[in-house]
Amino acid sequence: MDTLGVGSRIKHPEHGIGVITMVHKRAYDVCYIEKGVRTLLKDAHVEVIDRVSTDMDISFNEMEESLIKILQHWSDTSEIIHIADKWDGGMMLLQPGDKNLQGKEVPIETFFHKIVMLRDRLRVLEQKINAHPKLTDADKVDMQQYITRIYGSLTTFNVLFKHKADYFTGESSKNE
Repeated sequence: MDTLGVGSRIKHPEHGIGVITMVHKRAYDVCYIEKGVRTLLKDAHVEVIDRVSTDMDISFNEMEESLIKILQHWSDTSEIIHIADKWDGGMMLLQPGDKNLQGKEVPIETFFHKIVMLRDRLRVLEQKINAHPKLTDADKVDMQQYITRIYGSLTTFNVLFKHKADYFTGESSKNE
């Protein structure tokens, strides 16, 4: 195998898909989605998915950001999302309209976790739709429009997120 650069994506027959995180004289450090970081000899037989030139000068931060994006895209794991500080330790009160019925208290962190899980599963659904081999492009666009509308319906919950980058965005936000 020719020398690959940091950020190259490979597929190992035993370890699965991984990203080269460091190049040594005779080996690579590869971060695999399922197996973590492993050393791979340069003469190992692997499938090269995406080759990055060895003469590219990539900073550690750039490589780390790329690796995080790749792992999020190709795995079903979720990133750590923080709740806004003002909601730490808070409770959500659900009060029925009928005064004879008892209300329910839910820790806001529990509710927030469910919202984040919903968002993560929508993202996985989007990826599966876009990668589906039998759906036509028109079908993919149609389903994507439904998902975008769902994101728009969930923008109410943006108040819970600590960082604006984690917000739900709907159709009008995507067009801006």
